[in-house]
Amino acid sequence: MVKILIATILLALVSQGYSQCSLSDIHVDQKGTGRKVNGKPEWTVTITNRCACVQTNVQLNCKGFQTVEAVDPQFLKVSGDVCLVNSGKPLFNGAIVFGYASDTQFPLNPISSNINC
Repeated sequence: MVKILIATILLALVSQGYSQCSLSDIHVDQKGTGRKVNGKPEWTVTITNRCACVQTNVQLNCKGFQTVEAVDPQFLKVSGDVCLVNSGKPLFNGAIVFGYASDTQFPLNPISSNINC
């Protein structure tokens, strides 16, 4: 009986740790810079992890993403309709910031990550 109680408590503690964070803790904010690059408006993107736990392999939906301004692939690597943030490296409480230039602002919504608590 004691073993079952201990196992239940441990399971509860472990599941609590993993439930502290979710994909919704990844926030993508975009703002126009007011600059033009090759005649296209420039946008600044800030990606933040608002959870104390680290998130890795953060991927965004990049369907239709196009830019006339090169984006450093260490910040955002485009592969088809999916973009990998920060080369898959841990995204802590800080932010990843990069810019792109396009006629329209792309949604760049988070679609997956690995949560490491």
